[in-house]
Amino acid sequence: MNAEMIAAARGETPADLLLKNARVVNVFSNEIHPADVAVFKGHVIGFGKYEARETVDLQGRLLCPGFIDAHVHIESSMVTVPEFARAVVPRGVTTVVTDPHEIANVLGLDGVRYMIETSEGLPLRVFVMVPSCVPATDMETSGARLTAEDFSLLFQHPRVIGLAEMMNYPGVIYRAPDVLAKLTAAEGHPIDGHAPGLSGKDLAAYIVAGIGSDHECTTLEEAREKRQMGMHIFIRDGTTARNLDALLPLVTPAAAINCSFCTDDRHPADLLREGSINWLVHRAIQKGMDPVTAVRMGTLHPARYFGLKKLGAVAPGYWADLVVIDDLESFRVAQVYQAGQKVAENQALLAPRAKAKPHRLRSSVNVQWHGLDLRVAVPEGKADRPRIRVIGLVPDQIVTKLLEDEAAVADGAVVADPARDLLKIAVIERHQASGHVGIGFVRGFGMKSGAIASSVAHDSHNIVVVGATDQDMMAAIREVARLRGGQAVVNGEQVLASVPLPIAGLMSDLPLEEVRDRIEAMAAAAHGLGCTLPDPVMTMSFLALPVIPELKLTDKGLVDVTKFQPVSLFVE
Repeated sequence: MNAEMIAAARGETPADLLLKNARVVNVFSNEIHPADVAVFKGHVIGFGKYEARETVDLQGRLLCPGFIDAHVHIESSMVTVPEFARAVVPRGVTTVVTDPHEIANVLGLDGVRYMIETSEGLPLRVFVMVPSCVPATDMETSGARLTAEDFSLLFQHPRVIGLAEMMNYPGVIYRAPDVLAKLTAAEGHPIDGHAPGLSGKDLAAYIVAGIGSDHECTTLEEAREKRQMGMHIFIRDGTTARNLDALLPLVTPAAAINCSFCTDDRHPADLLREGSINWLVHRAIQKGMDPVTAVRMGTLHPARYFGLKKLGAVAPGYWADLVVIDDLESFRVAQVYQAGQKVAENQALLAPRAKAKPHRLRSSVNVQWHGLDLRVAVPEGKADRPRIRVIGLVPDQIVTKLLEDEAAVADGAVVADPARDLLKIAVIERHQASGHVGIGFVRGFGMKSGAIASSVAHDSHNIVVVGATDQDMMAAIREVARLRGGQAVVNGEQVLASVPLPIAGLMSDLPLEEVRDRIEAMAAAAHGLGCTLPDPVMTMSFLALPVIPELKLTDKGLVDVTKFQPVSLFVE
C-alpha cells in the first residue's frame, strides 16, 4: 500500500493534477455527475476540492475512462504498433487487447515478440492474447506453428494475459489432443472464442472447455443464445464485419454487463475517419443506447472480463487513463490522459511521431517460381463446359456462399468469364517456397479486366490473387514479391497502384496517412477495372480463411467450411 497516495487522497499533500469542473461519466453509479477529479502518481485519488500542482478547467466537458478495445488485430491496420497508437490514442483509446494472430502465422514466436517489443513505451496500454490457432487449420500452409509448450514462454510476460480466439471449434468439441493441450495450458487465464453459427449442445461443449467470449455473432438470435449460456459478447464493428446495428438490441439494462465493444479488424481509412472504440460508443448512443451504458461497454466491461484491475473507471485507486469529450452529441475527443499525463489534444498526439526501432525479421515472401502455373485444365472425361464450385461473396460480410455454375473453357482450360462476373482466384504459398497453389473461381467482384494481389490473406497469409486473366494475375503476384510483401492492382501486366508491406508481408513502415492514400489509390484502380466492392482488397483477404463458412480457398485447394474438409473445384 502506498502511504503517499493515501495521504494525497486525504488532502494532506498536494495532488499532481486537478481536473476541475468535469462532468464525470460514472460507470459504477450509472450517472453523469459534476466533480473535480484529483490525480496523484498516475491514479485518480478522489473527487472534490484538492490542492494540486497543476489545475485544468474542463469547463463542463465530459470525463470518461479511457476506452478499451476488447479484441483487435493491430496488424490489420497495416502499420506498426506506434503508428496504430498515433491513430487511436487521440480518439480516446488508451488500452487494447490484441491478438497478434496474423504475424504469428507468418513468423511464429518471433512475430509475437516483435509486437510486444514494439509496443513498449507507448501512450497506449497493449495487452496481448496468445494466438491459439497457428496454423488456423491443417488445410493450409502457414509460416509457423505455435504449440502448448510455446505458451508457457509467452505467459511469462506481464502483458500477456490470456488465450486468443479459439477458431478451431471442431477441434474443441471433438477433443483434438493438441487443442485440449492448448486449453489446458491457458487455464486460469481468459480464453476468447470464435464460433460463428455454433449452437445447441455443440455450443455448450465449446463453453464447457473454458471459452468465455465470442465476437463472431452476426444475428441477434445467435448472440442471445451465446449470452444465455454465459458467454461475454464482444459486439464488433470493423472494416469488413460490421455487426453493431444488428446486435444493439442485445444490450438491455439488466444484461449489459456481459457485453463489450471490439473492432477486430480496422483499415487505415476507417481508423483515420471514424476512429476505434470511440466510434462504437458514439454510434450506440446515437442509436438510442443509454450513454453511460455505452461508455461502460467500452471501458469497465472489457476491463473486468480480462481482469485488468484498476482500468476502466474514473474512481479513486484507478489508473488515470482519462478521456475529455466535448459533449454527447458530437462526441469529439478534446484531451486524452494516460496515467495522469496528457498524451493527446485536439485529435493529435502531443509527442512527435516516434521513429520505429530497427527489428530484424526474417524474409517472409518465399515463392517457388519454377513451375508456377495458374492454368486449370479440364479433366479427361469431363463435359466441354463442366460444372464448378464457385465462391460467392456476401455483401459486407466475411462469410461466403458455396455456389455452382457452368465453367467457361478456352483451349482445354477453365478460364475466368468477367461477363458473368466469374473471376479466377489463386492462393500461392509464400512461406516455405513449397510450390503449393490453390486455384478456384469467385463471383461478386465485378471486375472486367486486370487483377488484384495481396500478401495479406487470413489467416496463413499466403499470396492471394483475383483476376480476369492469368497474365495479369502473374504480374500482380510478381509485384507483391518485388515489394517483399504488399498489395497491387494490375491491368495489361502494368502496375496501376500498390502498397509495400515489408514487415511480415502484413505491415508497412510508412505513416498511416500514406498507407491510407495508397490503399485508396488501389481501390480506385480496382473500381476503374469495374470492381463493385467498396474495399476489394480487404474482402479478398478473407477468401483464404477456412474457418468462416461456406466456401474458401487455401494454397492446398478449396475448402467446404461447413463440412470442414477439402472439396474439388469440379462438381462430380
